[in-house]
Amino acid sequence: MGEQRKDVIRETDADAIRLANTLLRSARFGALAVLEPQTGSPLASRVGVATDIDGAPLILVSQLSAHTPALLADPRCSLLLGEPGKGDPLAHPRLTLVCQASRLERGSDAYARAERRYLNRNPKASLYAGLGDFSIFRLDPQRASLNGGFGKAYRLGRSDLMTSGPVVEELAASEQSAIDHMNSDHLDAIAVYALHFGKSSGDNSWVISGIDADGMDLLSGDNVCRVFFPQPLSTARELRPVLVDMARSGRAAQGTTE
Repeated sequence: MGEQRKDVIRETDADAIRLANTLLRSARFGALAVLEPQTGSPLASRVGVATDIDGAPLILVSQLSAHTPALLADPRCSLLLGEPGKGDPLAHPRLTLVCQASRLERGSDAYARAERRYLNRNPKASLYAGLGDFSIFRLDPQRASLNGGFGKAYRLGRSDLMTSGPVVEELAASEQSAIDHMNSDHLDAIAVYALHFGKSSGDNSWVISGIDADGMDLLSGDNVCRVFFPQPLSTARELRPVLVDMARSGRAAQGTTE
């Protein structure tokens, strides 16, 4: 008998889940693959991306785009996330999600929340988000594959990517007021989150675009920084003390007390 082939898929561990969620929550765009209704052939295109508060990707698309009628005809789709950096693009991590798409109904609470989070992440989209031929689709992940670089392949399930429980709706109700307060009064703390916890470079131009039970998404121009909380929140009431503690510990590590 020949030598048994080595399984190239690694055991999914906490580091792989953290990397997958970083790619998911940090994405500004992705490659969306759908099935062409007329032929059944795969069709790929680039779309802007944000995430709902529970982690499901959100896309804002026009009815004039080929992928929109395709999603309406067959909700099965795939989304590739991950930005290549310098050097070999295949050496950089990327995440492929297998999803079921659903178009959100305008005027619904789900649409209002998705639109708010999408425009927080992609503010320039406000120029066309209100046009009648644009719709928001929520892409519910069923499973995913993570390629963390050469020789680093993992399989992930829905529970590895999605946040669940009462805390999701609790945070959704108070998220925007918390974001507005932090962006208006505490830019110095947000810079600490980005520089110390997010290991980002730059100045104090960072703002918060989204908060969820696992962490927060920060923006500075076209740059996105994902910052995870030390522990996932179990209730919305934990948010303020966690933010205060992170600012204090980050400043202490940087040798400042502002």
